[in-house]
Amino acid sequence: MSYYFKATVLGNFNQVIEKVTEELKKEGFGVLTEIDIKATLKKKLDVDFYNYKILGACNAPFAYKALQAEDKIGTMLPCNVIVQEREKGKIEVSAVDPAASMQAIPNETLGEIANAIREKLQNVISNL
Repeated sequence: MSYYFKATVLGNFNQVIEKVTEELKKEGFGVLTEIDIKATLKKKLDVDFYNYKILGACNAPFAYKALQAEDKIGTMLPCNVIVQEREKGKIEVSAVDPAASMQAIPNETLGEIANAIREKLQNVISNL
């Protein structure tokens, strides 16, 4: 089992970020964090890197259920979605597979939640 899903989209990096954010909203997610890896690496290491952002996506009702089922699950939240442009105009969008992440935790309720979130994130990726 892979630990992520991905799709490649042709277009403008920032417009793809907007599209990903829209698709996440359709599935009940909000973006809690946005980490600009390119800017961070430039600032911290003075290196040039390609466009790469990590979006921390959260579906609050499911996050609440997961926290009720397993109080340490916050170590694996939010669900990360990465958007990267290694080649100009060719944007790869990848999302974590929560079902793969949760395999290490022996909690049946958590597994059910992870499978539901998995389906939502697969929808986001396939709708790009």
